Amino acid sequence: MNVKNIFFSSTLLLALCGSIQAQNTQVIAHRGFWNVPGSAQNSLAALTKADSIHCYGSEFDVWLTADNRLVVNHDETFKGVTMQNATEKVCTAVQLDNGEPLPTLQQYLEEAQKLKTRLILELKGHKTPEQETRAVEGIVKMMKAMELENRTEYITFSRHATKEFIRLAPKGTPVYYLTGDVTPKELKEWGCAGADYHFSVFKKNPQWIKECHDLGMKVNVWTVNEASDIEWLMNEGVDFITTNEPILVQEILKKK
Repeated sequence: MNVKNIFFSSTLLLALCGSIQAQNTQVIAHRGFWNVPGSAQNSLAALTKADSIHCYGSEFDVWLTADNRLVVNHDETFKGVTMQNATEKVCTAVQLDNGEPLPTLQQYLEEAQKLKTRLILELKGHKTPEQETRAVEGIVKMMKAMELENRTEYITFSRHATKEFIRLAPKGTPVYYLTGDVTPKELKEWGCAGADYHFSVFKKNPQWIKECHDLGMKVNVWTVNEASDIEWLMNEGVDFITTNEPILVQEILKKK
């Protein structure tokens, strides 16, 4: 085989490997599939719609209220209500942009029981470690009671909450850290399932993708909405892409 043929074969093999890696990438709807009529971020409709387009998972955010109840919402303060400082009754009186009431975690999980998509639960960072521990305890207990443990993955920006999920959730439950300031080796030592970082972190440290895989860990990337970024990450072989545009990611996957 001459040099030209060797080069052509090598190029073809690399392209094939990149295509296979891309096809293995899974789609996670960020705050559910909300960017469509009738939906809203972290609503029951967004969860149902994420399931309807067969997303691997639907991401959502959880807070512990002042009376130690769990509610689903992204913002610390939403429509004038600060989740940590208000009671469940006050929080759930808030109306989402699609007209739904802000849901409790219990209500959200009751809807999830009817569906198949995985639950990617983000616990927001709270004011104290004690609050975060109470929240983790309540979440893990509720998941067990509702028989959703095997469909749930946990993510958080808090180091304390990350380690509490690893400590309290059933062994083998995927737990990911979001902040992006910890190396793959350190995440492995914590007991994380992998890295779940903003795509800019992996742009600066592309070798972390391979390092995670070499350590037997997964790579999730957020929040990726542009086709050029989606394609680059797929070619790098990331396992999950968290996005506000799940249909776009699915369309790009089909072309790979």
